[in-house]
Amino acid sequence: MHSKTWLHAALVGALIAALGIPPNSRAVFARQQEGPQGAPPAQEPAAPLPPSSQPQAPPKAPQTPPPQTSISVESNLVNVDVVVTNQDGDVLTGLTKDNFRITDNGQPQQITNFAPSEAPLTMVILMEYSGRFGGYFAYKTRQYSFSILNALTPKDWVALKTFSLRTRVEVDFTQNKQEVAQAINALFFPDFSEADLFDAVLETLDQLRDVKGKKSILVLATGFDTFSKHTLDQTLNRIKETDVPIFCVGMGEEIDLYSPRGAGVDYLQAKNQMTAFANMTGGYAWFPRFEGEMPDIFNSVAAYLRSQYTLGFTPSTPQDGRFHKLKVDSVDEQGDPLTFADKKGKKKKTIVHARQGYMATTSPAS
Repeated sequence: MHSKTWLHAALVGALIAALGIPPNSRAVFARQQEGPQGAPPAQEPAAPLPPSSQPQAPPKAPQTPPPQTSISVESNLVNVDVVVTNQDGDVLTGLTKDNFRITDNGQPQQITNFAPSEAPLTMVILMEYSGRFGGYFAYKTRQYSFSILNALTPKDWVALKTFSLRTRVEVDFTQNKQEVAQAINALFFPDFSEADLFDAVLETLDQLRDVKGKKSILVLATGFDTFSKHTLDQTLNRIKETDVPIFCVGMGEEIDLYSPRGAGVDYLQAKNQMTAFANMTGGYAWFPRFEGEMPDIFNSVAAYLRSQYTLGFTPSTPQDGRFHKLKVDSVDEQGDPLTFADKKGKKKKTIVHARQGYMATTSPAS
């Protein structure tokens, strides 16, 4: 680099650092688009937008504290985002603080903060686009992914990311759903047959660490992992510490439906992995067999995120820097398990979806 050019760049960098100008919090994937030694890659022409579409202004941080942080510890306050459903998966609304009980490592806690969660969504669609099984499931995932866009509102932020042997950011966070749809349309036959699910999930969680808003990841995958650098145990240990709910849609049910020998141990393990990701983070996992199920599933994802209650408590347990198990129950006015009447009038218990724990802070005493 010419000495004057280098000096000019250094002075500009020093001025930016001195002024304390922060990077865009939602442009979290930009660094992945750099080429060797930080050089920007060659850009492909962007698909034209309709005349009515206007360029999107850079997203700003929410004016109010983000309610979608499923578990956040600031000072000594722990926040837990909770969704209550019936056994059919329908979300129950209209609940109050008295309808919830929380235990921290088995010890009852007093709920001090309670509020419904109403912020716009900030979602990453993490799509397996692999050549496994001849690329059939990649094609299937591509076709099904359009349905999620219909469940989003103009205020929601969405990013599209694909993975096989490596990850690729197709669209960084945007409020323009057409931009995401164009990127999905532009996907062709996958380059690799591997599907490194564990690495893709962990990388995405790291990228979302400093992003503000009601964050979530929607994983569209068969659930297989072929070549990740991380093991399942390492992945689960990292997931249990995250504040991001993970929703999973298994795309490989036809392996079970049409295979002469059934799903087999490998596919059952794949399903169990995605179910674990969802349960540990307060999300949910679906395994549809038919395309007609997809719109309802994606509407359910949006309904879960828009129908959360944020419960806050100050732990009475020792803050020892370790993982603490949480249990959230829904109760009625008498403190008994909350029930609902099904279509036949029979009372059934409700189901609470919340994170299974949090990492405690380390107090000076410990």
